[in-house]
Amino acid sequence: MSDFLAQMARASRERARAARLVCPEAALLEQALSVPPPPPLARDAAGFDLITELKLRSPAVGQLRSAAENVGVRVCAYARAGAAAVSVLTEPTRFDGSMTHLTEAVQALTPLRVPVMRKDFLVDPYQLMEARLARASGVLIILRMLPREHIQELLDCARLLGLFVLLEAFDEGDIELMHDLAGAGQTGDLFAGVNCRDLSTLQVVPQRLIQLCPLLPAHLPRVAESGVASAADAGRVAAVGYELALVGSALMQGADPEALAVAMLQEGRAARHPSVRSAHGCG
Repeated sequence: MSDFLAQMARASRERARAARLVCPEAALLEQALSVPPPPPLARDAAGFDLITELKLRSPAVGQLRSAAENVGVRVCAYARAGAAAVSVLTEPTRFDGSMTHLTEAVQALTPLRVPVMRKDFLVDPYQLMEARLARASGVLIILRMLPREHIQELLDCARLLGLFVLLEAFDEGDIELMHDLAGAGQTGDLFAGVNCRDLSTLQVVPQRLIQLCPLLPAHLPRVAESGVASAADAGRVAAVGYELALVGSALMQGADPEALAVAMLQEGRAARHPSVRSAHGCG
């Protein structure tokens, strides 16, 4: 595990420990199971979708938006663009995230039936219960960060709570573990993600998306994470086989995130169906 992930894991465990002192796990689980079920991540028949992201800060880039960002306005712009889901960073120390952002996003998107994913450095089933209580529909699990038995524990909890899970891989070793988990017959609603960020430098290496896509489990929807900053990037990852792209920094920095998301969707779907592009005289 990289130093960065190790630091994030330690901080995450401490947050979970502190939260347990406020609300015991048994009580949290009861509360989480009592709230109405959140909407599922429904895929478009066009074969390419976006998971758009709300994050105020990136350790690699720096400040993306101020703490005064209107969460509801931004996520509704994503929804108007056609996002299949919205990812919300809740990590507070390096990404300026919070559970409040998650709650605000859910409140804005619930009437629109757009699902929300909690993105964090999750290490404990307790944190999945927090997400479900906030009416999130899914969570991200970083394969590199945890032993297999701990990942399985999180998957079992996600299944109990009815959450979809985006499994995040960085290299071939992570993908081997992904195959193992996906072949265990207890996968539930899983998505196979590749994050092309170099964990030593925190720089994006887009070519890794192309190299690793063929290695992903064929029966899971494939998600390109990081490295998609333009409509052309969306077309490239769609053309090699990704069915979704998770896009954060480009949308947070852009002057018109709604227009950029629309352009990404159009280019990605055209790449999945080249005949559609030809029929309309595009490209």
